[in-house]
Order: sequence, then structure tokens, then C-alpha cells
Amino acid sequence: MDLLLLSRLQFAATTVFHFFFVPITIGMVFLIAIFETMYVRTGDDHYKRITKFFGHLFLINFAVGVVTGILQEFQFGMNWSEYSSFVGDVFGPSLAVEALLAFYLESTFIGIWIFSWEKINKKLHAMCIWLVSIGTMLSAFWILSANSFMQRPVGFKIVENSVIGKKAEMIDFWAIATNSYLWNQFPHVIFTSLTVGAFVIAGIAAWKINRKHEIAMFRKAFKVSIVAALIGSAGLLWTGHSQMQYLVREYPMKVAAAEALYEDSEDPAPFTVLASINEKQQETKPLIEVPGLLSFLSYDKFEGSLKGMKTLQKELDEKYYPVVGEHLNYIPEVTLIFYTFRMMSGSGALLFIIALLGTIYAFRKTEVQKSWYLKMLPWTILIAEVATASGWIMAEMGRQPFIIFGIMPTSAGVSPISAEAVLFSLIVFCALYTILGIAQFVLFRYMMKKKESSVKEVA
Repeated sequence: MDLLLLSRLQFAATTVFHFFFVPITIGMVFLIAIFETMYVRTGDDHYKRITKFFGHLFLINFAVGVVTGILQEFQFGMNWSEYSSFVGDVFGPSLAVEALLAFYLESTFIGIWIFSWEKINKKLHAMCIWLVSIGTMLSAFWILSANSFMQRPVGFKIVENSVIGKKAEMIDFWAIATNSYLWNQFPHVIFTSLTVGAFVIAGIAAWKINRKHEIAMFRKAFKVSIVAALIGSAGLLWTGHSQMQYLVREYPMKVAAAEALYEDSEDPAPFTVLASINEKQQETKPLIEVPGLLSFLSYDKFEGSLKGMKTLQKELDEKYYPVVGEHLNYIPEVTLIFYTFRMMSGSGALLFIIALLGTIYAFRKTEVQKSWYLKMLPWTILIAEVATASGWIMAEMGRQPFIIFGIMPTSAGVSPISAEAVLFSLIVFCALYTILGIAQFVLFRYMMKKKESSVKEVA
């Protein structure tokens, strides 16, 4: 058994599973805040009931997300102790700010919001859920600031420690907070969250409408959420395009791997939709191509070439050999990154089309008549989750062979423990995650049925 491989698999399992819940939390609470604001402004009792209905579902998701987040932090100390020792002084402040400011903000006001219905002024009550929403976004920001340091380390110096040897020490907190990688990643995550949260609400509303459960109320929920899904998916595509161009400039190996470019590309560079990839022979045979599209995605014009992985391997080895003291393979797992990139971008485009179609139906007031669309919409929740998971896999796998890019190889960050111990904890974590996932699904179904009215309305 390979200790490093098992440790990476455990990191992947905990991160991806935790991130199933994070965008739902951020996106749902933002829309719940909008629903309650509409209730305060209009006095329409439907919006109050919508707020309470989806508020119950949000609380279930929030609770499961907190548990998965705690498990994720445990595995840093368990499997990545060398990394934690090296980067703790840099990584720690971001996590501390997230816990002491953002998470406490969420937890405090979510408690007030739950228990103060009809007990405080409506505007103050709505303000509580807005503060929860702001807290979730701040949490995302500070967690991403830590992740962005792993992608683009800034604001630190390496010092000698008498106990653990070399370690990173923060010298500029502002540089970490203004990291260019962070400010390319954060808007993309927020629009992703809005998209996922909106499709969760729209999918559930469609499920209720299709079963003729309180149609008047859930049509209002559907209209607001499907418009939010359209805005979110459009922003998702826009920020994704911006992030692609940033990677072309700063991390060309990620882009080359995402396109399976072993050799330098043509000018203009075609976008490969489907390819046969031989990683051992370092060859790619394009099966379906779109002429010039890769150049446009990279430079906003139909001209320009990109460096291939063979060229970049030589450049990166020359650049980082003096730092790490060894020759590394800088070419990541090409096939996995190639197809996760297509799953991510393809899912994003599909979500935009579905949201656009739903928005048209909503404003024409014909969504009730589109039974096929209402039946299909709940499945878009899975499409949205596939898109988010694919994005994280590409981002983290594309950083290899570094756990801190250009500074610390992944192999140097793993804990000095047995592979058997990591395998055991991996099995336990996956079992716990499976139980939590099933529990959330069962609770969602229970709450959805519990809140159904016994009276069916006529559209």
C-alpha cells in the first residue's frame, strides 16, 4: 500500500464530500434572505412560508456541512502533519479568522433567527438571516485564502526552527488577503454557490408544483430561484473564463494538462472536445476539435498558441530544482484533469441553458404546463454537484507535484505513519460520509413531505 496515495485519496474524499454541502449552504441562505426580505416588504404570507420551508432544509444541510468540515480538519493533523508543522503559522491565522469571526457570526445569528420568529421586529429578524448569509461568504473567503496560499504562496518567509526544522512564517497578512489567486477563485466559488443553491430550491419547488402541492406558493419560490440560477450560472461562466485566462498566465501546466497538450499547440489553438490520451507515451490524439476556440478562451481572440507539457516540464524543473533540491515530474494526471475540466465546463453551460429555459417559462407563466421540465429539474442538483466536484478535482490535481506550489512537494507533507492506519481512517471517513449523505437525503424527503398541505391548489 502506498502511504502518499492513500493520504491523497483521503484528502480528496474529505474535501469533495464537504464541498457538496458548502455551496448549497451559501446559495440557499442567500436566497432565503431574499425570500424573507420580500415578505417584509410585501407582507405576502407566501414568502414567509417559503422562508420557513426552505429554512428547515437549509438547517439540515448546514448541520451536516459543519460535521463534514470538522472531519476534514482532523485529517490535516492525522495525514499531513509535516505539512501542518511547516505551514501552520501561515495557514493558522486564516482558519482562526474564519472560526472566530465568520463561523461565530453564522452560528450566533442562525440561533437568533431560528428562535425569534414572531418575537422581534420583522426587519430585525430578516437582518439576522442576512448576517448568516454574510457569515457564510466570509467563511468561504478565509478558507479560500488558505487554499490560495497552497496554490500561490505569498506573504511569508522560510525560517529555521530548533524543533521542527524549516517552517513558513507569515510576514504580510495583507498579501495573503489580496492574493491574486484568491481574488480569481473567490468570485467563481460565490457564483457556483448561488447556482447550486438556486437549483436546489428550484428543483424542490418544481417537484412540489408537479405534484400539485401548494402551487401558488411554490411558483413564487420557483420564479425567484430560477432567475437566481440564471444569474449564478451566467456569472459562473464569466468568472470561469476569467480564471482560465489567469491560469494561462500564471499556471500554464494546469491548462496544458486540461487540454492534454504534450506538444506546443498550433496557432490558433483548437479546443479538443474528445481525445484519446496515452500518458505513458505522452501522446494525445484529438477525436473532436473546435478550431481556434482554445485561443479564444485563453486570449479573447482567435489567435495565439499555448506551451505543451513537455516544454513546461523543462521550464519548471529548471525553475524549482534549486528550491526543492530534486528533479520532479511536473506533469499531473492528464486524463483525469482533461475529463474533469470538460465535466465542469460542460455542466456549467448546461445549467445556464436549463436556467434560461426555466426563466422564460416562469415569466410566461407556463412552467406548470411543462411537466417534462418540472420532472427533469430536480436532477439538475446532481449536475450542479458534479460541476463543483470536478472543479475542485482539477484545481487540486493540477497543483501536483506540490502541496504548496513551488515550495513543498506533496510527498514531503505526509505524516510519518503506516499506510494501514491511513487506509483504516479512509474507510471510516467514507463510511461516516455515506451515513451522513443518506441521513441528509432522508431528512430532506421527510421535511418535504411533512410540509405538504393536505389541500391541493389549482393552478
